[in-house]
Amino acid sequence: MSIAERLHHLGLALPPPRAPAFAYVPVVVEGGLAWVSGQLPWAGEGLRAAGKVGGAVDQALAKDCARDCVLNGLAVLAEAIGPLDRVRRIVKVVGFVASAPGFNAQPAVIDAASTLLVEIFGERGRHARSAVGVAELPRDVPVEIEFVAAIDAA
Repeated sequence: MSIAERLHHLGLALPPPRAPAFAYVPVVVEGGLAWVSGQLPWAGEGLRAAGKVGGAVDQALAKDCARDCVLNGLAVLAEAIGPLDRVRRIVKVVGFVASAPGFNAQPAVIDAASTLLVEIFGERGRHARSAVGVAELPRDVPVEIEFVAAIDAA
């Protein structure tokens, strides 16, 4: 089953890729790796949520944000490399969680992203990961995710 078919089977669709708002590129492909810049939880025309996890944002909403970040990352990756069937493996995921004081379940939030990548790519979606609590994220989002994918030559 192709990745496009897998997404359809899961009831998912990639959003339109978003252009960067600042001086960076969304994906850099180098040496068989695609480095996907940090992605925010855009859902449609706006952000899914704002605020700190463990404060204004509960853990369930933060997990939805993590999934949105992955889908936005896959959208810019597909724009850069073409069909996502070229992804040999998701190598590394780094998830940042804007955390209210005392919130320490960052791995549980970022696990929603990890789980989604495995649902989409199967074993090729298993990856190394960091889940980091931070004081603030751009645009007051609760979650930002970046990842690295190994890709096959075009």
